[in-house]
Amino acid sequence: MLRRVESLLDPTALAPDAPPVAGLLRFYWHFIGQARWLTAALFVGGGVIAVLDASIPAFIGRVVSLVSTHAPGTLWRDAWPQFAAMAAVLLLARPAAMLWQNVMINQVVNPGLSNMIRWQNHWHVVRQSWTFFQNDFAGRIANRVLQTGPALRESLVMTFDAAWYIVVYGSSAVALLAVSDWRLAVPILVWFACYAGMLRWFVPRLRDRSRHVAEMRSNLTGRVVDSYTNILTVKLFARARDEDAWVRNAVDDHTVAFRDQTRMITGYTMTLTLMNALLLVSTASVAIWQWSAGRIAVGTVAMALPLAWQIANIAGWVARSITSVFENIGTVQDGMRSIDVARQMPDPPGATELRVAGGEIRFDHVHFDYGRPERRPEERRAPAVLHGIDLTIAAGERVGLVGPSGAGKSTLVNLLLHFYNPSRGRILIDGQDVTQATQESLRTQIAMVTQDTSLLHRSIRDNIRYGRPHATDAMIEDAARRAQAHDFILELEDWHGRRGYDAHVGERGVKLSGGQRQRVALARVILKDAPILVLDEATSALDSEVEAAIQSQLDGLMDGRTVIAIAHRLSTIARMDRLVVLDRGRIVETGTHTALLARGGPYARMWQRQSGGFITDPPIRIDTSLGSLDAAAE
Repeated sequence: MLRRVESLLDPTALAPDAPPVAGLLRFYWHFIGQARWLTAALFVGGGVIAVLDASIPAFIGRVVSLVSTHAPGTLWRDAWPQFAAMAAVLLLARPAAMLWQNVMINQVVNPGLSNMIRWQNHWHVVRQSWTFFQNDFAGRIANRVLQTGPALRESLVMTFDAAWYIVVYGSSAVALLAVSDWRLAVPILVWFACYAGMLRWFVPRLRDRSRHVAEMRSNLTGRVVDSYTNILTVKLFARARDEDAWVRNAVDDHTVAFRDQTRMITGYTMTLTLMNALLLVSTASVAIWQWSAGRIAVGTVAMALPLAWQIANIAGWVARSITSVFENIGTVQDGMRSIDVARQMPDPPGATELRVAGGEIRFDHVHFDYGRPERRPEERRAPAVLHGIDLTIAAGERVGLVGPSGAGKSTLVNLLLHFYNPSRGRILIDGQDVTQATQESLRTQIAMVTQDTSLLHRSIRDNIRYGRPHATDAMIEDAARRAQAHDFILELEDWHGRRGYDAHVGERGVKLSGGQRQRVALARVILKDAPILVLDEATSALDSEVEAAIQSQLDGLMDGRTVIAIAHRLSTIARMDRLVVLDRGRIVETGTHTALLARGGPYARMWQRQSGGFITDPPIRIDTSLGSLDAAAE
């Protein structure tokens, strides 16, 4: 039975659309609306339990009245139906309602709704642009994605319970006491007026402080994860103390925000404690006064005091719940800063699947800078990285991009992969504008090996299979052999005793050397077998012997494909069909290796420096503008 109930909500169901960029309430409804029946069940169940709990003081008062007005011999004979009804409520109705609520919360809401929100948040965030992830801590984004689900769930459940108990207990207490004597209802009415005023003052301040605490917690998480992710750099430069200071500042900021919040909670709690004490004393005083005057029966006194006591207890519980609710709302609001964000660079309406027949690539008067592309050129603060690039690469042609750091080589490739939009101009593949194709279909047609190779924290087999999800083990092994990786893979063993292709490589592949990582990445590209191949310093981490062994495989891989290769080591691309020399975002030379050497221009000078055994780079130009920083990141 429980499994059937648990299956009512699919935790990995896709949302009908992305979270709306329209504030907190619509963000809540985006997820709650996908489980309307569950929300209604929680709401009704909470109301039923609150009504049943509120009847208990009335039962106590009724029992006292019956005992005080009947002789021992006649009590059971005359009052057994009332006793039976009260017993049925306590033994049957209330346990059934509690069971219903617990099943809904524990079996459906806690695991199902929480993970549905997490899954949909991740599904949305992972489809953000590359720039989105470059501008934030990966740890902070992950923390927001994972914490928003439980926080939204807890704030929803607690709000329903708190609202029902306040409304039901308050209205039932006023009604029951006013029927006996209107004076008994006065202390409760005054208490509710004060309670409303207290909430009006404290709630906005608690909300703001809770949001600030959540922001500081996310910042702390981001800094800690950043230190752990770059632990090798920390160790190499012996900067543990500086990392301590970096994290300590975040801890101090979080502590200040947390203390600010807890001061408000302490004031809120003490104010409520004083109000509850006044409620109990005033209700007892009025009840005793009216009983002494003969206006009410002893059963009414027995009902009034438990009612006041229950309201005081419920108010304390509600106070703690409200504190928790706003802590969770603060977490949700902080999560919205990464989740409730319009997708950057989405596929345009009507985007089509890219079809590659030959693989011709044409850069048509392409301009680009790292400012906002929608601004006019004179309004952009960042200097341009590319200036009117016109370049056609024929289908099956192998082209090498050459030039100093910051010349625009990697930027050109990133534009081809549609990580950015050109400021002006177009990039066409077989006559199709890459900005009008779906990004997934575009990148399916391009295989790339980067200089900074990172692997997934999974097995060698899973990393190579990333190039073709349905590849067989035989296909994976063949790709590894062609990438000169098979022999070292067989010798691998991880910390759990998994060997060979089952061995895990660690986060970003840290268990492997740079050359091993690059060979696994090459195997992945070989397996992908895409018509367009991009090699960005693809053999930079390989020693000369391994590079020579793998070169014939690379030549075979490039046959029949359109190839763009980037390399600072010119000997690795000298055999390309054509070399394109870039400098400061412009094409300054193009031709074969032999022709460029004969010309005696920039390429010939670079070749002479390298073949002479000493490489001199041009002086580093430091520019604090955003565009120069991004360009230098190439």
